[in-house]
Parts: sequence; C-alpha cells; structure tokens
Amino acid sequence: MARALYIHWPFCLAKCPYCDFNSHVRDRVDHSRWEQALLTEMRHERYAVNDEPLESIFFGGGTPSLMPPALVARLLNEAEKLWGFTPDIEITLEGNPSSVEAANYAALAGAGVNRVSLGLQALDDETLRFLGRLHDAGEGLAALDVAQRHFARVSFDLIYARPDQTLEQWQAELSRALSFGTGHLSLYQLTIEPGTRFETMVRKHEFEPLSDDACADLFALTRELTAAGGLPAYEVSNHARPGEESRHNLTYWRYQDYCGIGPGAHGRRGGAATVRHRKPENWLDALDRAGAGISETRPLGIREQASEAMLMGLRLREGVDLDLMASRFGLDPAELHDVRKAAFYEGQGLMWQRGPHLGVTEAGMPLLDALLGEIVPSSLVET
Repeated sequence: MARALYIHWPFCLAKCPYCDFNSHVRDRVDHSRWEQALLTEMRHERYAVNDEPLESIFFGGGTPSLMPPALVARLLNEAEKLWGFTPDIEITLEGNPSSVEAANYAALAGAGVNRVSLGLQALDDETLRFLGRLHDAGEGLAALDVAQRHFARVSFDLIYARPDQTLEQWQAELSRALSFGTGHLSLYQLTIEPGTRFETMVRKHEFEPLSDDACADLFALTRELTAAGGLPAYEVSNHARPGEESRHNLTYWRYQDYCGIGPGAHGRRGGAATVRHRKPENWLDALDRAGAGISETRPLGIREQASEAMLMGLRLREGVDLDLMASRFGLDPAELHDVRKAAFYEGQGLMWQRGPHLGVTEAGMPLLDALLGEIVPSSLVET
C-alpha cells in the first residue's frame, strides 16, 4: 500500500547548469489552474489504489518554495481528506534559500509543512556563482537561520568534488556546515549530467572535472567528518542525526509504494510504475483529456521488483533483510544475490552479512555501483 505522496512543482526562476531534474522556467504561472490540476491528480491516485493513511508527503521540484503557502495548504488539506495522516506524518518541502522564499516559512509551517530541505549547495559566493545559484552565501545562511526557527527538522544540500577542490577546502566548508546544528545533510558529488550546461562546458574544455581518485578521497573525508559530527551516513549521500533520517526518502530506498503527482513525477504502487508527462504544458493537456497526467503505467514483474529492491536497499547503511525480501517476492533468498561473490567481497572487507542481513561496508561504499553489478544477478531482471 502506498503510504507516501510525492508532489512535483516544476518551476524555477533559473535553470542551474548542473541540473538534469525536470525543472522549467516560465514567465508566468497560473496558480489557480495548477491548484485544480494537482487536486485532480491527487484524487486520481487516491482512487487508483486502496491506501492507508499517509506517513510522508514530499514537495519536490523545481522549486516548491515558490508555491504560494495557500496552495500548499489546500493540497495538504485535500490529501488529509483523501488518505488521512498518521499522527507523526513527515511533510517536507524543498526550497532555495532566498530571502523572498524564507519570508514564506512561517506561513508554510502554518500550512502543515514540518520539514524543509534547502538547496544551499555551497557556503561561499564564488562557488555559488559557478553553480549558477541566484542566492549568495549570506542570503543562504540567513534563510537557514529562519528555517531553523520555524521548523523542528531542517536539511540542506551541499555539492562537493568541484573542479580543483582540495581536501583542506572541503574539510573547512563541511566543518562549518556541521557547526550550524542542522539534523540532516545531503552531500552530493558534482556529476556532469548529459544535456546540462556543465556537460557543454566540459566538452568545450571550459573546466575539468575532478579526478576519480580525488573524488574518492573527498568521499572518505565526508563520511569521516559527518560521523564524528554526529550525523553519520545512512545512505550514500545522506547524513543524519539518529532519528532525523528522511522518512520519505527511506520509502524509496526500502522499496515501499508511493504515489507521485505533477509533471515528470514517478510513482510505484500496486505492482506498477507510473510516469507523468514531463513538460508542464503536456501534463496539463493530458489532464484535460484524461483526468490524469500519466504518460505510462507499466506493470512490474516480481523479479524486476526484487532486483530494484536489492539495488535500492544496498544503498543504505542498514542493508537488506534477505529473508524478508524473499518472503515479500516469493523467491528463495539465494536468488536475490550472488552468494559466492557476496562471500568473496565480505572477505575483502567490502560487504558484511549478519544472519539474513546483507550490506555494504564503509570501505565498499565508494565502489557501490561496481559491487551492485556483481552482487545482484542479472537473471533477476525479467526480459
């Protein structure tokens, strides 16, 4: 049963050069039309499956902090009517740390948002300009201060492994970030995604990405500093004080069902994957025609689900429970992973196994993609 709801707001004031998310810049947004469209999608999802009360809602984007607080309140009121909320529901809204958006934090808290995730991305002006951000460091830190006064739970993002970044520079920046007392940090290595402006710049030799070895050293330093600072990694790029992990993102990584609405949103519920039209105008047209912006609903085979669950679950520090997963998908635990290779990599100190629980060690996390390719059998995926 889907117990999480993702709501995508696709609009940004500018497109960042590293971003490959489904975000769009528009001169004008008809908030009234978007409210009705999102409400229609929400009702479609509610009646597509018989769901239990929601445990988490996540407003992602784009830049959801650009949404009028009254619109956020309307969507949350409707979601509560349709599904009901668990008493401790987590309601997260992503946002840019500008002074304009920070001015809405009190109203957003009043609307029901109880957790915010801020895209600080860096703590110095030169880097923020390189990353194409519209805020400066002072404005970002002021917004963080406002957020921490209005919300009990706050997270922010930083991008590291930037061109020419040294261990000393990152140590100083991350140590400063940890000093703010925030309970959750998302720390991402800069990756050059296809179709982004950064990809064009690299192709034109306007800058050189950091080497793999340097990235590995920065990754190790990140894990070391966050653990020492009381925010150990619970996923490859996410670090939290115990008890402040993102419950919504854990829904994805634990391969639980969730509904996704809005342009480009993905969902997984009732043994099927849903995908919405990416372009806002196409999504609205589909809603007008069919009452939902879905471009594809694809049944997921049992073995495909098991494979995805393994690939997602092994990203987590907690790893996976092979017995529970085998029971869930009606498979033998030995079918879920290559037992011989898992034992080999355990001997190399890259994986661990305790009873039915299988996971990747700290030493193995920098090699996660390669390990997953070795451990999760290709035969799991149905063709």
